[in-house]
Amino acid sequence: MDSVTLYDPEAAARLITRLGEGDAARQALAARADAQPLLQVMGADSPYLSDLCWAEAPTLLRLLDRGPEDAMQAALDPLTKADPAGAREAVASLLRRAKRQGALVAAAADLSGAWPLDRVTQALSDLADLSIDFACAHLLLDAARRGQINLARTKGEPRQITKGSGLIVLGMGKLGGRELNYSSDIDLLLLHDPDSPSYHEEHGAAPYIRLARDLVRLMEERTSEGYVFRTDLRLRPDPAATPLCVSVPMALSYYESLGQNWERAAMIKARPVAGDRVSGESFLRELRPFVWRRHLDFAAVADIHSIKRQINRHKAERGAGDDLAVAGHDVKLGGGGIREIEFTVQVLQLIWGGRDPALRDPTTLGALAALAAAGKLDRRAAADLADAYVFLRNTEHRLQMVADRQTHRLPEAEDELRRIANFMGFPSTAAFAEALTAHQRRVQGHYNRLFEAAPSLSADSDAGSLVFTGVDDDPETMATLRSMGFRDPPSVAAMVRAWHHGRPRATRSERAREVLTEMMPSLLTAFARQREPEASLARFDMLLHRLPAGVQFLSMLHRNPRLMLRLAGLLGAAPQLADHLARRPVALEGLLAGSLAAPGEKPLAALPALLRESRDVEEALDATRRLVTERMFEIDAAELENRLDSDSSGEARSAVADAAISALLPAVQGDFARRFGRVAGGAFCVVALGKLGGREMLPASDLDLILIYDHEDGAEASEGGARSLAPSEYFIRLSHQIVAALTSPGPEGTTFAVDMRLRPSGNKGPVATRLSSFRRYHAEEAWTWERMALTRARVVAGPAPLAREIGIAVDAALTAPRDPAKALADAAAMRARMLKELPADGPWDLKAMPGGLVEVEFIAQAMTVAHAAAHPRLLKRTTRLVLGELGREGLIDEREAATLIQAERLWRCLLGIMRLTVGKWREPGLPPLTEEAMRLGAGTLVHQEITSLAALRELMAAHASAVRAGFERYLDPLPG
Repeated sequence: MDSVTLYDPEAAARLITRLGEGDAARQALAARADAQPLLQVMGADSPYLSDLCWAEAPTLLRLLDRGPEDAMQAALDPLTKADPAGAREAVASLLRRAKRQGALVAAAADLSGAWPLDRVTQALSDLADLSIDFACAHLLLDAARRGQINLARTKGEPRQITKGSGLIVLGMGKLGGRELNYSSDIDLLLLHDPDSPSYHEEHGAAPYIRLARDLVRLMEERTSEGYVFRTDLRLRPDPAATPLCVSVPMALSYYESLGQNWERAAMIKARPVAGDRVSGESFLRELRPFVWRRHLDFAAVADIHSIKRQINRHKAERGAGDDLAVAGHDVKLGGGGIREIEFTVQVLQLIWGGRDPALRDPTTLGALAALAAAGKLDRRAAADLADAYVFLRNTEHRLQMVADRQTHRLPEAEDELRRIANFMGFPSTAAFAEALTAHQRRVQGHYNRLFEAAPSLSADSDAGSLVFTGVDDDPETMATLRSMGFRDPPSVAAMVRAWHHGRPRATRSERAREVLTEMMPSLLTAFARQREPEASLARFDMLLHRLPAGVQFLSMLHRNPRLMLRLAGLLGAAPQLADHLARRPVALEGLLAGSLAAPGEKPLAALPALLRESRDVEEALDATRRLVTERMFEIDAAELENRLDSDSSGEARSAVADAAISALLPAVQGDFARRFGRVAGGAFCVVALGKLGGREMLPASDLDLILIYDHEDGAEASEGGARSLAPSEYFIRLSHQIVAALTSPGPEGTTFAVDMRLRPSGNKGPVATRLSSFRRYHAEEAWTWERMALTRARVVAGPAPLAREIGIAVDAALTAPRDPAKALADAAAMRARMLKELPADGPWDLKAMPGGLVEVEFIAQAMTVAHAAAHPRLLKRTTRLVLGELGREGLIDEREAATLIQAERLWRCLLGIMRLTVGKWREPGLPPLTEEAMRLGAGTLVHQEITSLAALRELMAAHASAVRAGFERYLDPLPG
């Protein structure tokens, strides 16, 4: 230990002298040089620790000889090895001895710096866990002896006795999070399972209720040997009206119907600490949907903050202010204290944890790190809060070590305050106060940014009167709306009045209307900025009418002013996207779920964990639909806002689809295997073609897929399931399950549309193809157009060995020797037939029109099929990369390749904007907002300003002409 200032050197000297006059163990301790720093600090600063040194000197000697881990294990061992069937007095004595020894080891390891804070709190939590388990085993055996419960085992370690007992003991609060204070209460939730084989019908719940009462007495009764832990059972459902031990069905019913946000926050840390742990885990799994909401839950922010306001009010009533004074300040509940850090973490976990299991860490420090890593909390803020948490918890521990009191309040008296400063290692009270208040200010600043002061969008929000009560239009309100930019104030007022009257389902609850009233100035300001404010607001009205409820949605907007601005902008610019949002409101959460995945990052990183914890396939599919919907909307919005170009957005959409298919495949396979077993050596891959295969997905692109499997040659039927299937039937049925998983509708709509017409033999062929059949078909039967489709084939899900074999088979099919002229002529003939049978649908069909996207893709694909045998570098999958390679290989002019690449980008850019704003459009003119977006997108692409629709048409015509010329130069001439 470093040299520290001692509060009471004389008390330290008295402790060492007293030990020197004791028995052999105490004399040995007093004589050891390496014990002096610890004895001096404990003796000088803590009467309680001085007494522990005297009572448990052998424990401190063991720590000095073998280290704190060994000493703590020695203190805990009796709780796992002693017989819990002993007399009550013997059990009570053993528990108190373990507590004394464990408390001494934890304090010594803490004060010496051998253990960091998290190890100290974990050790104290382990001590509590084992104490509770031992006590419960004893009480269960007692109940069994009275014939009130049926225990499967009545001998052995405590865990063997409590297993299957029907008694569930959940640790809550700091015990649940393994963050127990030095002199903490333990918060427990006790449940009993009426379906347990231990449950005795005649006696019912009474033995468990008695056990709960006896457990509290056994743990906290003070004897000459001390006490174990003060025990609090008030975190159970409705504690004023329920028994000390609640039945599992009653608890589940309560949480599902009446559970509050503060109870959700409390359940973040809940874990089984004793009793029937398997049943405890099962209970928590059932409770998971209550704690972790599928949708972003900003309504919880105000609810959790109200608890803090109640704490502040309670402190004010007691005469304690919430400023950052040091003397008398509560380091837990006061301003800038531990509770503000915990609330910050818990609220962010409640908001985001439903969609990302990685954020559900029950420890405060672990959760801070996870939130920062996921981008949900600024890294500087997370570091500040973590540093402050460690400092404040250490301060709390020193306060409690003085006299083993559950206190969080710094002393009022200057002399006692100096004791804590010295105990914390500071030379003076002033130095300690400076460090403490610096941490408190940082905590309070970060906390206030999350909770305090309702956000406003701009200073314009108080520019004038906005009154929407009554039935008549308020003249001042009409003037305010007109000054904001609304051209038809009466229609806006009528719409807002309808909201306040609860006509949309989203505003029928009183709380929803309260939030709406608070945010109305900001909301109207955001929509007034749009080019067509009334039309944008009307789309918002449509959205409100389609929402099943509004509190969560409106709270999310209210707490996130930037989101409201983005929403208004999107509704103003893109009717098609607005309609999509009205059908799938959950998509809006994608704008808040974090920044777009950076290159190399997984776009649905949380999905595999969500699928693993799903209770069934339907829940897994719901999670997938939700995340895909949000991510795709986020990408669409970024493209429309010109934050992503068409290349990046295509790659991002494809990455989302890849991730969804990769995550869903094992979930569907696992469910299928439970029913039909597995085929020996069976493997299954999903192969993408088309836009997904080329990583060029447009908004609302279908997935062009083929499904390929393989298995051992000798396999005749699946094994291990309720029903056996022949291999071909097995994989065909599995294929249908996978397609259904991707396409089946749910609350958020369908995940994707799937097109499987590009499989071998087209619609006439089987849904899934064995690898050997796939090889043979492409070697002997495939048409040129099928090989052209294969140029974009890419395995997106499935085991690596089969994926490698498929990749080799695809490359072999494309590089097999063939007549280049015939391949090019076949492609030209197919394009001619398409022009005749499937002509462009209006002037804005940029895909099918002459010189459009289809023709530039044909150039890349047909040239690859024709020349890949001699030029394997053409196997690039992505159209623009293939065109670039054609130029580098000398198969087309490099300048022409650049022109074709630009044309292909232009068509994808304009098609994306069309799909996002108006969908299909057959009129010669364009809606103003669509035209503006297309001119901006095209201008950015060609690095010039495009000032009119005529200029846009001229640019398009030039690129279409270049594509057609390239097509006819390298393939064959096309009719007119």
